[in-house]
Amino acid sequence: MLSVIHVDMNAFYASCHQAVDPSLKGKPIMVAGDPKKRTGIVLTASYEARKFGVKTAMPNWQARELCPQGVFITPDYHLYVSFSGKILDILKDYTPVVEQYSIDEAWLDVSGCHRLFGSSLEIAQTIQERIARELDLPCSIGISCNKLLAKMASDMKKPRGITVLKPEDIPKKIWPMPVGKLIGVGLKLAKHLEEMNIKTIGDLARTSVEILESNFGVVGRHLHDLARGKDKSPVNPHSSDEAKSIGHSTTLPRDISSLEEAKQVLLGLAELVGRRARQGNYTGKRITITIRKNNFKTITRSATIPEPTNLTEKIYSTALKIFSKNWDGSFKIRLLGVSLSNLQKDVSQMSFLEENEKLKKINHIIDDIKNRFGENSIFRARLLGGNFGIENLKPRRDGSPIFKGKGPKG
Repeated sequence: MLSVIHVDMNAFYASCHQAVDPSLKGKPIMVAGDPKKRTGIVLTASYEARKFGVKTAMPNWQARELCPQGVFITPDYHLYVSFSGKILDILKDYTPVVEQYSIDEAWLDVSGCHRLFGSSLEIAQTIQERIARELDLPCSIGISCNKLLAKMASDMKKPRGITVLKPEDIPKKIWPMPVGKLIGVGLKLAKHLEEMNIKTIGDLARTSVEILESNFGVVGRHLHDLARGKDKSPVNPHSSDEAKSIGHSTTLPRDISSLEEAKQVLLGLAELVGRRARQGNYTGKRITITIRKNNFKTITRSATIPEPTNLTEKIYSTALKIFSKNWDGSFKIRLLGVSLSNLQKDVSQMSFLEENEKLKKINHIIDDIKNRFGENSIFRARLLGGNFGIENLKPRRDGSPIFKGKGPKG
């Protein structure tokens, strides 16, 4: 039964700006970082801009050469999150079984909703019309028997298309596609497959499972199933309920070579990670740091602590120890990141260490003040002043930190 629907917003970031500012409609829009800073790439291009060859991740200078009349717009993550929530509200009017895949994509299982709202196609048409009428946003929709095929279908007609993809359509519509178009096949894997003379999805479907398993292990059988349109994963409305890790990273306004500057950044990141863990009622035992050198090489190192924590101080002290073991001052640092993993729900048991209880109270008091009066209403003294102070580091709505002022956003 074709009861799985995939909704994919078209040129989402650009479309959001066009929705709130009608003067931008019909114009080539490029949502991009500041071209004077390190994040000067195109995040999303409107379909008007794509006609000139502008693509996602293209450097701003190249996009400007291709489309000199294009309008560059700074990203507004609050706007995108707001629209994303409104889209989900519309989808949930037709079924409670909605799985958000990203800020602009979601699956729906409407198998129990046909008597109320009509066929899957009728539901898709209604959703598309409502999103256009109520939010002034375009979307494409795929309908099939599973999540894989529904997502493949939504890519077939853009913008504003609706595609029904039946299992019997796979040989004709899916198999001729390049193997890199198969959901779950990234650039490296596609290259490896092409080196094996597996150039299309059909080639992959016709390759024996034994050959694929000998080259890719258990992943080989999974690839074979995907190529044949097999996907048993259910639409799971709770897929994002349990976090696997909580992390933040930031590209620095300038390369740093000072331990004191690195300490300030690490503390700021630990504060963001700890606060987010406490908000989700999580603790974790594994702390990981990421160091990206100014030559773009990346170091990732982790340590496991005896007791799970969500305390900023514990996250910071462990991150600093890891950092000190892996940075001797011989290279400059372009990016730093801190994450907490091996997560579990915080059962709030009393600690035998009085120090931990004091730190818990301090952390929760700080959280309460921030919740009531804003992120920058209170902060640790070490984060005040300097090039990497709290006035320059704040979390985005989506959880990622932003350095503002001089230098690029992270």
